[in-house]
Order: sequence, then structure tokens, then C-alpha cells
Amino acid sequence: MARDERFLDKVYSVKTDAETRALYDRWAEVYDEELAENAYSQPKRSAEALSRLVDPAEAAVLDIGCGSGLSGIALNVVGFTTIDGCDFSPGMLEKAAKTRAYRRLFETNLNKPPMDAADSSYDAAACVGVFSFGHIQADALDDIFRVLKPGGVLVIGVNTHYYEEGFLTGKLSALEAAGGAKTLLQEHGEHIPGTGMTGWVICARKL
Repeated sequence: MARDERFLDKVYSVKTDAETRALYDRWAEVYDEELAENAYSQPKRSAEALSRLVDPAEAAVLDIGCGSGLSGIALNVVGFTTIDGCDFSPGMLEKAAKTRAYRRLFETNLNKPPMDAADSSYDAAACVGVFSFGHIQADALDDIFRVLKPGGVLVIGVNTHYYEEGFLTGKLSALEAAGGAKTLLQEHGEHIPGTGMTGWVICARKL
């Protein structure tokens, strides 16, 4: 792969789990560079939102779809020190390991639960840039909430296009109606400013 190859314009073309995994394995080498070029702001926004709702010094957090580790680094910057991460792409997990932000890293396919984590084992979870077209389906929230402790908080960073489709917010509303979760905040703002894309930060607590 050429170092100048870019992938942001290819992200929404993938349709299957296999296509998604192959794309991210190829992207891993230049992922951080390309996102930095486009001022990717969602990891910072999401980490800061989570830190306002959970004490970073006390919380064990699972970075779901951790990619190359940008979200783990952002969580570390705001004070989280006990961070595990999981991702579908082995190439991305190799990059994430080099950040030294994580206690544990493991491979998972969120569309085929359960993930390799015990029930009620985390105080918080982060899903930054995970839910999107051709990527993770909104029903993955069931397994994500499974691994959260009662009272645990999930932060989601999602682009505006997917947010407006309503799959994710609809699933959150269903969980809330069933008494399993409560939405704490929804904030619109920057996502990838270099591409003109905006996004949302959503936080929800497991009841």
C-alpha cells in the first residue's frame, strides 16, 4: 500500500463485515495521519463528555472499536488510566498496542455478540466513530450495556448522517422505554472538520 493512499472517502462504501475488516486493516498504517490531517475531533469531545459523568480516577473503561488507539489516548489525557480496548481489525489492534494506553486489547465483532468481556465488568464504555453505515449495527448496544455495571455510562461519538437516520437513537429510546438505560446528554458539534462533517456526542447510563 502506498503511504499516500487515503481511505476516508472509502469508509461508507463497505457493505459487509469482511469488507469492513479488510478496509481497516489496510487503513491502519496511515489512519492516524489521515485523521490528523482532517482534524478529527470526536475522540477528544467524547472523552471530555465521559469525564464529566464518571470519575476517571476510579473507572475501568472499555474503548469499543478502539481502532488505532486515538480514543484511548484521548481518554488517558482526561485522566482515565484503566482502559481496555477491542476492535474487529487486527491491524488496528497492533497500532493501538503501541500507544500503551491500554491494559488489555482483544478482537471482537460487535455484530456477532457476545464480546469477550464479562457481564457488568466496566464502569464506562466509549464507542467513538463506531456506529455508522456498513459498520456496527445499533443492536450492538445490547451487548455493550451487558458489560457495563449498573450505573455505568456509555459515550458514543457518531457522525451526523448516521445520527439522523435514527437507527441508533431509536435503539437507545427502546432501551430507555424498557427501563434499561437513560440518555444523559446529546451534543452536536465537530466530528471531522477537515471534511466538513459534524457529529454528535451521546451519553447514556445503564439502569
